[in-house]
Amino acid sequence: MAQADTQSDRGVVRPAESGSASAPEPPAPLAGPGAAPASRGVPSPEELLARAVAAAREGAALARQYRANGVGIIGSKSSHTDLVTAADRAVEALITRLLLEGHPEDRLLGEESGESAADDPNAPYRVRWIVDPIDGTVNYVYGLPEAAVSIAAEVDGQVVAGVVRNVFTGAEWTAVRGGGAWRDGVRLTGSRVASLDVALVATGFGYEAARRAHQAEVLRGVLPRVRDIRRMGAASLDLCAVAEGRVDAYYEKGLNAWDLAAGGLIAQEAGLLVTGLRGAPPGPAMVLAAPPSVHGALHDLLVELDADGGP
Repeated sequence: MAQADTQSDRGVVRPAESGSASAPEPPAPLAGPGAAPASRGVPSPEELLARAVAAAREGAALARQYRANGVGIIGSKSSHTDLVTAADRAVEALITRLLLEGHPEDRLLGEESGESAADDPNAPYRVRWIVDPIDGTVNYVYGLPEAAVSIAAEVDGQVVAGVVRNVFTGAEWTAVRGGGAWRDGVRLTGSRVASLDVALVATGFGYEAARRAHQAEVLRGVLPRVRDIRRMGAASLDLCAVAEGRVDAYYEKGLNAWDLAAGGLIAQEAGLLVTGLRGAPPGPAMVLAAPPSVHGALHDLLVELDADGGP
């Protein structure tokens, strides 16, 4: 299939493009003195990002404190290898309090606690926070420096702001919809890789044995067709790495909303195509993030290998 087709009809989440008739409108600027408030009282994406960044920094500091004092494993989730620690729950509780205090109209979806509300859970809302308190918990337990706090702000069902902060290093990636992606003040533009055969591709695996077996078979088909593979163990950081161009592309099956929301926006705003397969949007069946130069070829390879199939 021609490259142009692969970029136009596969559930592509595109970055805003100046002068493009089909590009999404950029977020409204911060209101100045005397300006009218945002429609129906919804804060601007920049204001939501500021709240997310403040909460992510406090959450990361608490995670580092727990790590210094010794990590307590308190259980597992999808399988006995999918760990949850006291730090995961404490960090999520802190972030939930920071984001919802004083904002009873907001909602929050967290990996550990599910849906939360500061007030009436049945009341209508427009802002929802999507939180992974420690993405890469196994890395965190082992002291491997690939674990992050991930927070996204969603307005009317669309993610408009996101931050990912590495718990160990303090590196921080941010984005607002239409405003680009940034790491510590430097704008991100993704990789300039020209073809799939020289692409460094990141991926990840589920925790259930049957799914891992299927993913291993997919990987067997991908590996001979690319430069090499990297598996770092935290989806939010994988998406930030591809946004920064430290890897050329990323794919993974099985991501939840809290794995994808912030990092997906950051990758999109860096100019990457963030999609599923066969016209589907990115989601649990598949997330593929790649620059346009290799997106089509990697997409077709993953379809050929039935990467979104299996358990």
